[in-house]
Amino acid sequence: MSGRFDLIAVGDNCIDRLTGRMQADLVGGNAVNVAVQGALAGLRTAYAGAVGPVDEADGDRVIAALIANGVDVGCVERDDRPTSVTELRVDDDGDRHIVAEAFGACEGWGPCPRGMTRLEAARHVHIGWLNDGGATRRALAAAGVPVSQDVSVNALTPRDIAADGLTLAFASLSEAHADLAEARVAELVAGGATAAVVTLGRGGSLALVDGRMHRAKADPVEATDTTGAGDSYIAGFLAARLTGADITEAMAAGHARAARTCTHPGGFPQ
Repeated sequence: MSGRFDLIAVGDNCIDRLTGRMQADLVGGNAVNVAVQGALAGLRTAYAGAVGPVDEADGDRVIAALIANGVDVGCVERDDRPTSVTELRVDDDGDRHIVAEAFGACEGWGPCPRGMTRLEAARHVHIGWLNDGGATRRALAAAGVPVSQDVSVNALTPRDIAADGLTLAFASLSEAHADLAEARVAELVAGGATAAVVTLGRGGSLALVDGRMHRAKADPVEATDTTGAGDSYIAGFLAARLTGADITEAMAAGHARAARTCTHPGGFPQ
């Protein structure tokens, strides 16, 4: 696939190893989940990142899952290190908790010059977990490319998830900390983001856009597994905005996609 993409998601991929209520090995990672969910929402999407060596089963599985869901993999690189693995525990209520992360091929990876050329041609770029000190974010901003990032990922350094240069910063807080949401979006905008959105699990979401606060309720759902729900919200929000929706409509689209994700294991059906 060639030409301009609606959305390119950059950064992490992994094998999610779930234990507890849900036991499974699934393809995941913020950037992969956003790419797949964006494709499922009708966008022309691509993923840029690194997996393990040629013929490594985990790396092959990540690539196969992307292709099966209509995501372009022309900017996926094979690395000598193994594909990233995240161990997760799923509670009885479907909430998940990270037990351990081995970043493997993702750690220290950044887009090559050819990859940056493709990113600069995209309508929108979303960055997941990417420990490049913000280099990709800043380069895209300088090129005038609309770029968002999940700034609540488990970053290795604060520079990886700074808000400067972002068109849109996505963050997450637990429902119990909903009272901090307004301060959080304000902090992200003050830090350089043009706009910011904070998701609050079952507590809905809050956005600060053009100086105005917007609130949305989460769709009620009996959760099987919440893995990837926040990533699905991001994809739903971006897909809506890229197809002409206003902020309120985009927030509703994000919640609808997140709710669907909570009904199955992992960040997308597989």
